[in-house]
Amino acid sequence: MCLAAALIASPAVAQDRAPVQRQQLLDLAYALGESHALRQACEPDDQYWRERMRRLIEVERPDAVFAQRLADRFNTGFTVRETQFPECTPAVRAEAAAAARRGRAAAAALARIR
Repeated sequence: MCLAAALIASPAVAQDRAPVQRQQLLDLAYALGESHALRQACEPDDQYWRERMRRLIEVERPDAVFAQRLADRFNTGFTVRETQFPECTPAVRAEAAAAARRGRAAAAALARIR
């Protein structure tokens, strides 16, 4: 009986997590965009973080609307940091470490809700 109740409740629980999960994915996309801009300030040809974003979309397989939201968040994170840090300085490296921490936190939160 308890197992049946848990199985019936599972879809509702999954639906309750969906908005949280989507927000964590958006936060992660933003952090990846920031990281990409910051790395590009010092290594202009490096595509490491852009490739990670591409892989995120490939793995998540979001619908077209949410895929666009993810891309927009990545691009916003990129633009914000590119504007703030247009060239390689010690501040870029410090901010890159902070962006990495934000990205790790978003990824860890996402792992917890899955």
